[in-house]
Amino acid sequence: YYIPESSHVELTIYNILGQKVKTLISTHQDVGEYTLNWNGLDENNNRLSSGIYFYKLTAGASSTVKKMLMVQ
Repeated sequence: YYIPESSHVELTIYNILGQKVKTLISTHQDVGEYTLNWNGLDENNNRLSSGIYFYKLTAGASSTVKKMLMVQ
């Protein structure tokens, strides 16, 4: 993902029902391109099943939601 300006960044994973399963990032980040791998674990370190999940990336005032497929 790319951050166009220094800001607080939050990257959160949601299941198909819209329930939050994991917050991957919640910190201040500088301008730049970043890469992140999710290991498929929830907040309690339980392995989640394969399926469709959504991630929400919020950086400053902008926010994006995208669909992803996790296959194990």
